[in-house]
Amino acid sequence: MAVPKRKMSRSRTRRRKAQWYKLRKPTNATCPRCKDPIRPHTVCATCGQYQGRTAVEVD
Repeated sequence: MAVPKRKMSRSRTRRRKAQWYKLRKPTNATCPRCKDPIRPHTVCATCGQYQGRTAVEVD
């Protein structure tokens, strides 16, 4: 059975595992107020709403 000769460092392990996240398609949610597609857990760029409250004033 193959056994690693040295411990793999955290940075090397995390660098390898970081490539897995690039394979997934980014998820989209819809804004409940204006129905535009947005990223989850972010303020809507169109209307400035976040969780039913006005977070940013949009012109």
